Amino acid sequence: MPLSIVELFGYAPEDSTAAATAARHSSNCPFVHERCIKQFKSGLVSGSCTLKPTTSSPVICCPNRMYGEDYKVLLDVAIDAFGGGMRLCHTQSQAAGDGKDVVVFGKHWGKELRLPSRVNGGGYFVDWILARLDPNRSLAEFVAIELQTMDTTGSYEAQVHRFLGTGKVLPDKQSNINWENVSKRILPQIIFKGHVLRQEPLCKKGMYFICPTPVYQRIIGRLGGNLRPYHPQPGALTFRQYDVGGSVVAGNMRVLEFKGQMTTTVDQVALAFTSPSNLPAPGVYEQAIRAELAS
Repeated sequence: MPLSIVELFGYAPEDSTAAATAARHSSNCPFVHERCIKQFKSGLVSGSCTLKPTTSSPVICCPNRMYGEDYKVLLDVAIDAFGGGMRLCHTQSQAAGDGKDVVVFGKHWGKELRLPSRVNGGGYFVDWILARLDPNRSLAEFVAIELQTMDTTGSYEAQVHRFLGTGKVLPDKQSNINWENVSKRILPQIIFKGHVLRQEPLCKKGMYFICPTPVYQRIIGRLGGNLRPYHPQPGALTFRQYDVGGSVVAGNMRVLEFKGQMTTTVDQVALAFTSPSNLPAPGVYEQAIRAELAS
């Protein structure tokens, strides 16, 4: 079965109001106000923000969807890490000089942090750096943020053609969330970057990892569900979960809902990843082989 589209260019796919129609015709993302970054191999702009698998709740599948409500997720982290009353700034010159200013480094904010590349390829980049300034407008401390949604396998392009009214008819194909990326890409990256950041004296609260709740559940399941909780500190890793809210009146977009957080350490995650405790019973391969030989 194909994935079901929950949000298309920010609105319910069946929403026929002027606002929803205009968003689809523009092919622009209503959350970052730029052209949608998701595209099928055919060249059709996907516009899909949130998808629903048959076996789980809706999953946000585009990182830009997480930036709704004027990058609320970033302000939430700033307040959690540095205290109430924080303000997000584009540049140091915008700072009021009262110790409540947080300069943001990341995509869509006009300034991304330049870091050296790894010798063996790749980079040290994280998605966001939030740098708190002291009353003298100098760097006091910072936190790093990785934000992760999920891509897909297969194709749900047929649904998009139907909702966009393109007139092109395609057969529905099998599609699903690419959960394998949890083990293949997501966990190795956050472990590596967590170790890099723990070397930084001013990264006093560690790294935050923002993701949809179903992604968090997959990560915790892969790690065995036994991570010890810690308070924020150098080398800490704080998972923050968000989901889209419930259905809304046509012409409106769903809100982004905070679903909770848990702080552990990068060491705890690394140990659980390399020494999993949720293994199957011994002998499962032997049993499968014997059953197949006897068939």
